[in-house]
Order: sequence, then structure tokens, then C-alpha cells
Amino acid sequence: MAALRAAVHAHRMLLVKSLLVRVDRHSNTLTSAARRRFEQDWETLERTERADPVAVREVLDYPMTGAWLTEALAAPVGLEFERHLAHLSGVSAAAVVRARCDIDRSLTLSAGVLALPGIGVLSCPSGRARLTGRHGRIRIADGTRGVGVVLSRPRAGGPPVAERPVSEDAGWSELRTFPGGTVVLDDLDPYRVPSSGIGPSALPAARHLPSARDLWHERWSAARTFMRAADPARAAEIGAVLRAVVPLAPPRPADGAAVSATLRAAPCAMLTQLPAGGRELAQSLVHETHHTKLAALNELLPLCRPGGTTLHHVGWRPDPRPVPAVLQGAYAHLALTDLSSRMLRGRVLPSALRRWAAEQFPDYREQVGNALSILCESDELTRAGREFVHRMVRHHETLGTTAQSCA
Repeated sequence: MAALRAAVHAHRMLLVKSLLVRVDRHSNTLTSAARRRFEQDWETLERTERADPVAVREVLDYPMTGAWLTEALAAPVGLEFERHLAHLSGVSAAAVVRARCDIDRSLTLSAGVLALPGIGVLSCPSGRARLTGRHGRIRIADGTRGVGVVLSRPRAGGPPVAERPVSEDAGWSELRTFPGGTVVLDDLDPYRVPSSGIGPSALPAARHLPSARDLWHERWSAARTFMRAADPARAAEIGAVLRAVVPLAPPRPADGAAVSATLRAAPCAMLTQLPAGGRELAQSLVHETHHTKLAALNELLPLCRPGGTTLHHVGWRPDPRPVPAVLQGAYAHLALTDLSSRMLRGRVLPSALRRWAAEQFPDYREQVGNALSILCESDELTRAGREFVHRMVRHHETLGTTAQSCA
């Protein structure tokens, strides 16, 4: 996990440097206000990093920071680029809050909100925000009304929190951490879902509804109980890999399995509709965690050659998929095959869960086996990719032996 997180960080820093280079190259096209704001945000970020590099890394490596950087770098130069560039104010403010640095600064907010990645969002109808603080207590308030929130970071670690309950009149909404870990339910970040949506239905982000949070926390607790009984090591891995779960809007019509996804621009975040229950959420967590792991590994060591054009049918999708997608899907479904195999061996599990695992295992194993055959015959894998697939095949074969001995 340390190696994979290092790969994510290295790629994130490359994006940060690319943003700086792009601003420098196109500085003459920026308005004076946008250029001045960027320079102030960048200076704040640099000063904060000198004081607490770990805190700045936490903000820069947050999944939605990657989504923001990707959109900003792809935006055409002009007003759209400036609109994305303004989000650096929230990024630098989040770093200050996490680092417990002293601050005294005013911010201009064209969108009327200040979004702090991984922390929360403050509504500022005046278009201005004021940040003041010393000794680890940071006050963020609307520049005109003066109402806002005081944030502090617990000495024992953990995300910054409001020092006391904040009324809705203060305009503050904060992220909530799921029970038993550090993963947050992010239903606030403006970059949590691409503007084009997710999947064939172009699903948007779910609306921020405080009443829905209790239901999400209930599902999470049920999924955590399920995973700790079915596969404790994998339950711990999920907590180590993921940093955020992003709710997607419910399907229209509301039927079928919940859609989930992992964005290459935002590894360590799972985007998903509300699953039917804890077991279904656990399956999605295992599936999407492995998408993040493989995406991070691919940053360290490319597994597929660029420019591949062949498409293949796989058991878990109706549409033909390119080789990189086949590899991603096979790896995630191999993890689900492994999970059901472990459940079959878990003598302490309730009989109902063992029956469910027995129903899932043969389908998963056959689908993964067919996909691995496609990958073994493909010439679109790198040398490392071929070795990786070979290891997948070996593991897949051991699961077949395990299942037969448990039958």
C-alpha cells in the first residue's frame, strides 16, 4: 500500500506541476484578478508545505483534488480555465486547516462557495471569505455576513472538524467519516462526479441530503460487519485503500444492481449508487478497491501497450471491451472470486452466507477464466502485464482447487 500510495502521489505532483506550467505559459491570457488569486493561493500552499508537508500531501492526494486537476488541465484557456483555477483557493485553505497554520487572508469566490477537499463546503453569498486563525483553530466565514465555522484538527489525528454544532444559517456543511475508520462520505465536493456523469445513463452526483447520510452509514456498518466476518484481511485493505465514497443519483427507473465506478483521475474514491444492503455494498467495495490498486500499479509499471484496438466480450458486461478494460475487470472479479472462495471455507459464517457464496463462485470463476484466456492470447500486454496475468492465472487455478475441496 505504501508503494501504491507513492505512485498516486507522484502522479498527483506531476499534475500540480503541469498546472503551474500551464498558468505560466498562459499568464498573459488570465485576468489580473485570476492571476493575483492564483499567486496568493500558490504562496499559501508553499508556505503551508514548509510548515507541514504531510498535511499538504493529504489534501493534494485526496481523490477529488485529482479530478479537479484533470478538469483544469483539460479546460480551454479563458474563462473556463479561470473558473477551475479558482478552486485552488479551497485546496490551499484545506491545507492550512489540516496543518494548523496561522492564517489571515481574504478570498474572492466567484461561485459563492468555498470547497475544502476532504473537509467540507462553506456557502459565501457575498462572494468573499475570510480565513483567520492561530494555534490550530481556523475560522472561515462569509466576508460580509461574518457567519461561518471554526475548524480544528484533533491532536490525535483525524480530519478537521467543527468545534461545535453549526447552524444551517452559518452556511457550513462538513463531510462525515464512516464508522470504524477514516473513509468519508463525500456528497459535497464540486468535482466528485464528472460533468458528463457516470456510465451509459450519465448518472450525476446524488444531491446533498443530510437525511440520506444516516442510510449510507447504516449500509457501511452492515458492509463492514459482513467483510470482517467473510474476509478480515480484505476488510482492512478496503480501509487502507479508500479515502472517500461518493453517492451517485438513484437509477431511473429505480431497478437493477447499483452502479459503481472508479475514476482514473480520482483513485481511492468509489462512486456508487446506494446499494440494496450491506452485502451488496461490500461487493462494490472489493470490486472498486481493486480498480484503484490496478490503476495505481499501472502508474508505476504500465501493463498494456498503448494504441490497442481489439475489443472482446466478457461475462460481466454486455458491450465489447478493449484489453485494458478486460484486465481491469478480470482483476476485480478475481478478487470477488477469491472472496466467495474464502467464504466457502469460513466455517464460522452463517449457512445463508455460505449458500450465497456457493451460488456466486462458479459464475465468477468461469467469467474470470474466460477473460484470462483472452489476456493470455493478447499481444497488447507489456512484459510486466504478461507476468501479472500469469500470476492471476496461477491464483485463479488455486481457487478452483479450493472450491472443489470445499464442495
